[in-house]
Amino acid sequence: MAKVEIYTKAFCPYCSRAMRLLATKGIEPEEFDITMGGPKRAEMLERAAGRMTVPQVFINGAHIGGSDELAALDHSGTLDSLLRG
Repeated sequence: MAKVEIYTKAFCPYCSRAMRLLATKGIEPEEFDITMGGPKRAEMLERAAGRMTVPQVFINGAHIGGSDELAALDHSGTLDSLLRG
């Protein structure tokens, strides 16, 4: 199974959408809540090439993008193969 990491903020509907999609795939990602900023926010900015929006999703260390990109991968059928690792 792939290692999935997601940076989120509280009350973010896009974060909830991404988490629900991953849950339907049986994935429980490592979640980093950056609501209050801090070192994890700085880490996200570095890993996501300066993208400031949440969620930011990584599968096996590769930057996938946000909720829309994750949903597009699912729609195209690519997400399942990425999650298999």
